[in-house]
Amino acid sequence: MEISARNQLPATVKSIKLGGVMAEIVMDVHGTEVAAVITRTSAEAMGLKEGDQVKAVIKATEVMVAK
Repeated sequence: MEISARNQLPATVKSIKLGGVMAEIVMDVHGTEVAAVITRTSAEAMGLKEGDQVKAVIKATEVMVAK
């Protein structure tokens, strides 16, 4: 699958919290936690589970740099 987002970070699913409609997916990106909130339907359709190798895809109009 091709995707236009430039920031695609290899990650491991650390935890999944399912709500009634939404799901919080916490991923480990080289020791840094990145969280995403997606629909529960999408999480279930993808068959996500802890330990899965995924990509954290970040699509934003602005990415800041801090030092």
